[in-house]
Amino acid sequence: MIDKKTRLELRSKASLIKPTVWVGKDGFNEKVLTQINEELFNHELVKISLQESVSMPSEFELTEMAVKLNAEVVTTIGKKIILYKHSEKKGIKHVLDK
Repeated sequence: MIDKKTRLELRSKASLIKPTVWVGKDGFNEKVLTQINEELFNHELVKISLQESVSMPSEFELTEMAVKLNAEVVTTIGKKIILYKHSEKKGIKHVLDK
């Protein structure tokens, strides 16, 4: 679980990145979850954008998805979801490294 200070830092960093995963009419299916997991492994901080026709998941659904991905929900802003997961990938610059 990330603390409030870390959440604010991640939210600030997320404001500088573009969405890398787009969710369409099929919603959060296995293919999308796999793509999110790959992005988390490669980048740690992921911005997900939902199409206008897709309704925002409930807080429970977001938490359930985060648990399934072993990630943290940083925040939601409009039709965007920010997720964070520390990656064990070698050679990447970790988001929370100083």
